[in-house]
Amino acid sequence: MKSALFVIDVQKAYFDAQTNDSLNNAIEYINAAIALFRTKGSPVISIQHMNREEGHVPGSKGFDLPESLQINPDDLHIHKEYGNAFNKTPLAAELKKMGVDTVILTGFCAEYCVLSTYHGAKDLDLTPILLRNSLASPSARNIRFVESISEVISLHALEKFMS
Repeated sequence: MKSALFVIDVQKAYFDAQTNDSLNNAIEYINAAIALFRTKGSPVISIQHMNREEGHVPGSKGFDLPESLQINPDDLHIHKEYGNAFNKTPLAAELKKMGVDTVILTGFCAEYCVLSTYHGAKDLDLTPILLRNSLASPSARNIRFVESISEVISLHALEKFMS
């Protein structure tokens, strides 16, 4: 088994009064997972949503990652235009090249892009797992719902699992 960490849509455009706390709390867990994946030599993949109509394109402020997120320039960066990060992107081909069969999902928005990508991974016979406390949404209730219908792992269990 080889795993990769997905950091989905944690972008400046999505920080507002409704989501700021949720995103900042999730980033704590995401950064801990990034550190774990780096120590194990496992891939960290930044997935960013583009929305041309709203001006969220590479080079725009809203498209950028927050400074608090520990994504490196040499991490794989995937730009998507659909909820499912596999739809019309090179993500599946990149995972295949790396021999990845398990993906740990984190990010925003739990009930939209994270859940869509979770199901997209299943459709490709990958094993998707959500990292508990690493999801963000305007609604805490929606995070709980997404976790209740998905495979979920805690950070502590992930650390044990990867050792």
